[in-house]
Amino acid sequence: MIDLPVSWQEQLQQIDWAKVQEKVADYGPALRVIRDTWDRETLTEISQGNLFVSDKMLNEAIARNIKEDSPARSVLLESKENGRLNVTIDTVKLGKVELSGEVKEFVHDGDKSYMVYRVRERNIPNHGLMSWVFSRISMAMAQRMVGNLHISDDIPVEIKHNNVRIDYSKVLADSDFGKTMFHGHRLLDMIEIEKATPKEGGIMFQTKLNIPDDVKDDLKNLLPQKNKE
Repeated sequence: MIDLPVSWQEQLQQIDWAKVQEKVADYGPALRVIRDTWDRETLTEISQGNLFVSDKMLNEAIARNIKEDSPARSVLLESKENGRLNVTIDTVKLGKVELSGEVKEFVHDGDKSYMVYRVRERNIPNHGLMSWVFSRISMAMAQRMVGNLHISDDIPVEIKHNNVRIDYSKVLADSDFGKTMFHGHRLLDMIEIEKATPKEGGIMFQTKLNIPDDVKDDLKNLLPQKNKE
């Protein structure tokens, strides 16, 4: 048996191991949620203020939330360089419905989380269907930043003239990201989304990361790198 120097023995005796275990218990869930949501490159992009999410990724997220009894068989987004976001819906009752419009607002800031989409070139058909469609679109757009979300059919959607406003704040608050704390703060409060702009092939999100730089560096070291394949 190796005898430790007295100073080391004293330091070890002074450690409150119960508090160490508490810290591990506190950080463990946060790290799991963060690792399930981001990789190192995503965290870097968010902290630098711009995160690009491809149409392919958004459409896959929407498809995962379409069930057999849904009013639509598919919902496909197509982002354009001129800022348009085109939506093609293969509905059960109406056949194919095509919309073209703009993301006027896409915001997440603390307890305030909402999206406003303005339809161009046609009137909005079937308000019930549009509520179902745009609740799923807004959730797909948010998932890249905050991880998987449980989509309910009672997300507040307000349709006025050609504007569709979706309030997804409660869904975020009820998510793992919304209920998990890290360094004394909700993960949900560490990230802000200021704007979403359609580009060719995807949407560019303007973001802020509200955590100290040293914590960002720690997180980058803990997170996996993006698979380049």
